[in-house]
Amino acid sequence: MKEKIPSKAYQNNEFLNGPGARPIRLLAEFLEPQMRLRRDGVKDAVVFFGSARCKPMAECRKHLKAVLRKGTPKGTKAKQILEAAQADLRMARYYEDAVQLARKITEWTQTLHDPTRFVICSGGGPGIMEAANKGASLAKGRSIGLNISLPFEQMPNKYITPDLNFEFHYFFMRKFWFVYLAKAFVMFPGGYGTMDELMEVLTLHQTQKLKKKSTIILYGKEFWNEILNWNSLVARRLIDAADLKLFRIVDSPEEAFKYLVQELRANYPLETA
Repeated sequence: MKEKIPSKAYQNNEFLNGPGARPIRLLAEFLEPQMRLRRDGVKDAVVFFGSARCKPMAECRKHLKAVLRKGTPKGTKAKQILEAAQADLRMARYYEDAVQLARKITEWTQTLHDPTRFVICSGGGPGIMEAANKGASLAKGRSIGLNISLPFEQMPNKYITPDLNFEFHYFFMRKFWFVYLAKAFVMFPGGYGTMDELMEVLTLHQTQKLKKKSTIILYGKEFWNEILNWNSLVARRLIDAADLKLFRIVDSPEEAFKYLVQELRANYPLETA
């Protein structure tokens, strides 16, 4: 009777998906993106962070009109629906600004001698992430999506360049690729995920764990100055006054673009085409 040949370890799906192969899966999330990025000639990126919940302005206006057509809200639930629609409309400004800024950056990179520099990169999902990829697409440029498997909100948006669409399981490997690629970070308003990303990036800069120069922009003065009291952190001696120079708060696509180009040119001498 012929002996059955056992499966090779790297073909054993039960093993590869089990706890014993976790180091292999982690290494795969490093090596596979590295291979694809090199193959596509991606050297670096401008990374956009921000809420998955921000929606396009037209969509928010349409929804609010639909809510208002039902008349004066009666009852707690109806009032909550109206308030949510109004809040979504206020936040929609950031979606549109992210589209505009990503488009301007992409158009600028196309004037460089090496137009593969500073590719727009997002978390790959909806909201501000979608807006960043959309802006690059409108400028007929490439963009990266570093997606992650989550139980909600996080499906890849349609504007990511197909060859640069990635799906991660491990948050820290996804963060590694954000930071590794970034020559600049643009932090739009967001919730827990955005705050987590912002604080990690600021900590890496504060502790000088990053050897390269990268620019940090916080987009939306009203939002950031209301949500985070930076001066209070200084007054309580929890950070130094010099730490406030790690980032710049801006309030328009034009202001963000001007500062970003100025910093990138200063840190990475560039030739135009």
